[in-house]
Amino acid sequence: MSAAETVPVPAAAATPRKRAARRRPSAGVLVAGAWLAVVALAALLLPLLPGFDPLHGDFANPAAAPGPGHWLGTDAGGRDVLQRTVAGARASFTVAGLTIAVGLLGGGALGVAAGWFRGPVDKVIGFATDLLMSVPTLILVMIAVSLRGPSLTLIGSLIGLFTVPHFTRVVRAVVLSLSERGFVQAARMIGTAPLRILRREVVPHVAPAALTFAFTATTVAIVAEGSLSFLGFGLRPPEPSWGGIIAEGRTTLGSAPWISLAPAAVLCLTVLALNYLGEQLRSKGGRG
Repeated sequence: MSAAETVPVPAAAATPRKRAARRRPSAGVLVAGAWLAVVALAALLLPLLPGFDPLHGDFANPAAAPGPGHWLGTDAGGRDVLQRTVAGARASFTVAGLTIAVGLLGGGALGVAAGWFRGPVDKVIGFATDLLMSVPTLILVMIAVSLRGPSLTLIGSLIGLFTVPHFTRVVRAVVLSLSERGFVQAARMIGTAPLRILRREVVPHVAPAALTFAFTATTVAIVAEGSLSFLGFGLRPPEPSWGGIIAEGRTTLGSAPWISLAPAAVLCLTVLALNYLGEQLRSKGGRG
């Protein structure tokens, strides 16, 4: 046996390589992140380009197949399906952003209060969240839209309201665990103000769990907005949304399937990417 074969690999040299391998994102994470980046950038930047008009109809080419000039084809009114799909992404992301803002802020505050103060505060918040979770979300949103008219702000805020109980439970569980940890108990023993403990010791540890659940809430918001638009309770046609475009094309699936399939594919891939990234974050958090 040669001397080279008997020399062991130093542990100090192997450890950094293993740590680098663990830090390197997987191919699936890169693909999912790249897809979401493409959809988000398209929704933000393409509407700024001259000639972008998802409401403009090319009446010379109604229900035209995908090709030069209309890369995803046109709908029955001659409107470009690619432009309408991009505009629909703006509507979905707007609803998702409002959902996360309402759910994360409201649920985060209630979860911290329930987990930190416990006792009567925890019971009251628990009862309120259980009551809110018993309400049929989509039906109530439909009623509100029927009374107030379709609005992304209204839809996003209401969906966010119904994610508050879920954020509350996630945050409460983390706070209950943290309140028994040594560093929190030590801060209490030396007389640190409760608000200072929450701000410096609790909230930074709660944020990762809440942000991880935010991926799930985002998919719920996108699917809910698409479902509402498909049922006619989203933006009024011809204003584009993924669910609305899919609904518009369902009557021509046999002759012009691209009208519905293009936004449906983008919707499904976006939800899949969000779910995958959220699952990866949860698994890493569990290993950590």
